[in-house]
Amino acid sequence: MVFMMNQQCRKTKELPAMGMKQPMLALVTASILLAFAGTPVLAQVATTTTTTATSKPATELATTYSTFAGSDANATALVNGLRTGKSITLTSTSDATGTPASSTTFTPATSQLGYGNVNIALALAKAELTKQGITDPTPAQLQAALNGGNVTTPTGSTALPGVLQMRSEGQGWGVIAKTLGFNLGAVISASKTDKGVAAAERRADAGKGQREVKLEKVNSNSGRPEKVERQAKIERPEKVERPERVERPERVERPERVERPERIERPKR
Repeated sequence: MVFMMNQQCRKTKELPAMGMKQPMLALVTASILLAFAGTPVLAQVATTTTTTATSKPATELATTYSTFAGSDANATALVNGLRTGKSITLTSTSDATGTPASSTTFTPATSQLGYGNVNIALALAKAELTKQGITDPTPAQLQAALNGGNVTTPTGSTALPGVLQMRSEGQGWGVIAKTLGFNLGAVISASKTDKGVAAAERRADAGKGQREVKLEKVNSNSGRPEKVERQAKIERPEKVERPERVERPERVERPERVERPERIERPKR
């Protein structure tokens, strides 16, 4: 009986201590839950940041058709739009003749194209506009050459079928080129030539920039003191000639060996 009373007293003493620990445990548990709850939020924020990279073929195509498109931005928009099949926005600025700035947005008539097909489409569009006497096309003229439409030329208005529109109808590039009055191989060869010219111009611009940086570096070093000239090298004294070697005296010849007298034979007994 006494033992049971002692156990009851001990439990009664432990109850306040347990009551004090429960709020602390609840606080620690809440902190852990908040830490885990914040982790997905941080992960979501980190995953929403993306970096857009431009591939080497896209950059080369944009450089090749930069002059034809009117600017680097237009050429990049054409290459990316034809590659992804998404809308393309082309802009032009006012020139010295007073032509006002314009902007055109259109969606390619075809779906996504590979970079090789993008090059063929732009090369055929360029050839078609050049055939009409248009070497510096406006955004609207570029749209007509690709998707079809009317363009104004020095001789009047001309309807273009559009290389992408013909492609969307299932025609091959060779048939499209023949319909437009071109040889596909010659058009592609010309595009490669344009690519080589664009690459050469890009290297020339890069080399010009390097030369300017080098010249600026030389000018910045102009305040340095002149380099001290080295002293003339001291000439070595002429080599003293050795005295001639004394010849040895001739060897004395030995006297001839005296012959021994013949042996005298003993008399017989």
